[in-house]
Amino acid sequence: MQLVDTHVHINFKDFQEDLGAVRDRWLNNGVNRLVHSCVSPDEFGQIQVIADQFPEVSFAVGLHPLDKDLNGTGWNPEVGDRIKALASSDRRVVAIGETGLDFFKSDSKDAQIEAFKSQLRTARSLNLPVIIHSREAATTTREVLLEINAESPTEPIRGVMHCWAGNPEETQWFVDLGMYISFSGVVTFKNAHDLHESAKIVPSDRILVETDCPFLAPVPKRGKRNEPAYVLHVAENVAKLRGVDLETFAAQTTDNAFKLFALS
Repeated sequence: MQLVDTHVHINFKDFQEDLGAVRDRWLNNGVNRLVHSCVSPDEFGQIQVIADQFPEVSFAVGLHPLDKDLNGTGWNPEVGDRIKALASSDRRVVAIGETGLDFFKSDSKDAQIEAFKSQLRTARSLNLPVIIHSREAATTTREVLLEINAESPTEPIRGVMHCWAGNPEETQWFVDLGMYISFSGVVTFKNAHDLHESAKIVPSDRILVETDCPFLAPVPKRGKRNEPAYVLHVAENVAKLRGVDLETFAAQTTDNAFKLFALS
């Protein structure tokens, strides 16, 4: 059985002391590929070093909607140029992101929207998928995607709604837009009833799993540092919700990840 953790942040300081042991555990749990997300292009060099160490790691480059500079001084188009240049500089870059909208903690909605649109256009120009963060912003996220798709109807944006926590209606919006939906440890929480229903309706060829480590460890590891090995618990839970066996679900999500991110 093989799994792909489609969203990790193992460059964070949480993993500085024991990343080798963390890798041993993800391999032991059948996690054969990882997609490393990026919250700022300043991280790019760190992520490259990790991918040099661990050939199963592919990665993205982008600017998170809660980036301190974005929320302090607004969107700087030069950052967009840098993201595009970095994405073109390494064949291991498989996506733009994470980008998107987060209206839970931030008042900088206009700057976030501008940055999001720019990164979506970059992804289209490079024929790469996007990794989208959307919190308390599903309606606006959908509106932005519709707007950018309308600019080039024959080249709709491809990508994934990462760490998805939306209700079934919102989930269907993004499925209808052709997006993949990725579930994290949140789906294992017993009170996440709407999310449980969302996990049941995503088409089998559009569903992914992730940890978003070091955040949001799944049950039975909740409250601890999250790590890629724990994507197994996410997969077990979603397979159960969907009424399929784990091996079938793991194979499907692995195939989906390879297809979306053009892994080889």
